[in-house]
Amino acid sequence: MPAMLAIRSLAPASTEKRNCARLQDEDACLLEAFAAGDNRAAQKLIERLSPKVLSQALRLLGTRAEAEDITQEAMLRLWRAAPTWQRRAKVSTWLYRVTANLCLDRLRGRRNSVPFDAVPGEMTAGDPSIIASLQQEARLDALCRALAELPERQALAVSLRFIEGLGNPEIAAIMDIGVEAVESLTARGKRALAAALSSKKEALGYADE
Repeated sequence: MPAMLAIRSLAPASTEKRNCARLQDEDACLLEAFAAGDNRAAQKLIERLSPKVLSQALRLLGTRAEAEDITQEAMLRLWRAAPTWQRRAKVSTWLYRVTANLCLDRLRGRRNSVPFDAVPGEMTAGDPSIIASLQQEARLDALCRALAELPERQALAVSLRFIEGLGNPEIAAIMDIGVEAVESLTARGKRALAAALSSKKEALGYADE
């Protein structure tokens, strides 16, 4: 009889856990479990979310060391948010926005470290494959610097649309704004980027394209 009572006493919790997984996003359930002291839930979240954060940061920053730093910081912010998490958004959506903003902050920090128009020299000699690689690196660097000059909301919308390749509805959910607002931000941001890069076309090898 005691064994039966023990099994019955566990049933409501198990049912509640299953309902949580069905009715809510599983990441939110794990985050709430972590906030309640379940370290195994934290490990599961790391396994589920860290690779996505790292990939996003790597696409935006281009260097693995910086992307790893951003991943650690983004996950740390998630742990800090856990005790007061209210499921206003999916965990993955919230983390996507945090990661993008951290990357943009890092890009803004690069602005004054190297001149904006610094591109590899001697682009007409040497191995064509090396030249192409250097030129592509210069283009990415110039794009990142121009992106960092945009207002925060424009930069976020542009990076999610044109670097991450997300659709407007997904961006709207991440930024917690309407689709029309996303369209406006990306259009203005794209025009601003084009203007910032127009004087660099020849140096970046776009003159004949």
